[in-house]
Amino acid sequence: MSYITIDKTKCKSCYLCADVCPKALIKKDGDTGKTGQATVRFEDKNNECLACAQCAMVCPDLAIVSVIKE
Repeated sequence: MSYITIDKTKCKSCYLCADVCPKALIKKDGDTGKTGQATVRFEDKNNECLACAQCAMVCPDLAIVSVIKE
């Protein structure tokens, strides 16, 4: 099972992570971040995350960590 963690205190709502997720598992959230815009949330109900870490690599504020669990 793979997943990501998002530090919402670091998220600046650029949505680059949502744009690169091949499974579209990162979505806008109802919470607002430091910019006053919606932060993102990770939504993976069917364990579809590939652990590709594209979201973590593209995040300019290092707000995302990819986790791989076996």
